[in-house]
Amino acid sequence: MVGYYSSIETFGAVDGPGVRLVIFLQGCLLRCKYCHNPETLEFKRDKEITVDEVLAMYEKNKNFYANGGITLSGGEATTQIEFCTELFKKAKEKGIHTCLDTCFGTYQDVEKIKEKWVELLKYTDLTLADLKHIDNEKHIKLTSRPNENILQAIRFLDDNGNKMWVRHVLVPGWTDDQEDLIKLGEFIGKLRNMERFEMLPYHNMMIPKYENLKMKFYLKDVEPPTKIYVKECRDIIKIGVDQARKS
Repeated sequence: MVGYYSSIETFGAVDGPGVRLVIFLQGCLLRCKYCHNPETLEFKRDKEITVDEVLAMYEKNKNFYANGGITLSGGEATTQIEFCTELFKKAKEKGIHTCLDTCFGTYQDVEKIKEKWVELLKYTDLTLADLKHIDNEKHIKLTSRPNENILQAIRFLDDNGNKMWVRHVLVPGWTDDQEDLIKLGEFIGKLRNMERFEMLPYHNMMIPKYENLKMKFYLKDVEPPTKIYVKECRDIIKIGVDQARKS
């Protein structure tokens, strides 16, 4: 089984628990205006790797991964869902912790597609669920795609008992409307299997990538939020969470 990737991080510390081997797979359906990895967006087949090669890479440094494991990210890893499933299946046979970083761009409420997701999730210990925006119209403006299937996917995982961390990037002027943050809180407040909520502050360190790729970057004028502002927005989300749990 062959996967097509953009890059590999052998000592990843922010893509799941512990130190991890992180494979950034190629291809994504969304076009987020703040995408951190624009080089992964197109479905290129320049670099390929097999399941066994990934596992051999893990074994080479496995002492460092004692409290970590393997994470598949992107792009959108599930554009190569068969590769993800085969890798995680073999990883679980070896007792390796598996983590899927996904924005659910490929998920649809269609039986054949859901079957593939169910099979993948059988071997997935943790899902990093990227929720770009709670409002559908604003989600379309931000990512070029609607969010109905993404919200369906998160509920689907929750109903099936899959552990997840929900992640939300705070982009001033785009994802920080108070009403939207409360709605986001109400949504995640109803999740039973969310272990953690992470507010990720927007940053602009990816701009040189866009320049090198000769791609337009739409948020040049957006300043990264301060720590104080991030906390204020988290507090607003908590209002929605508390409301959901009281109802």
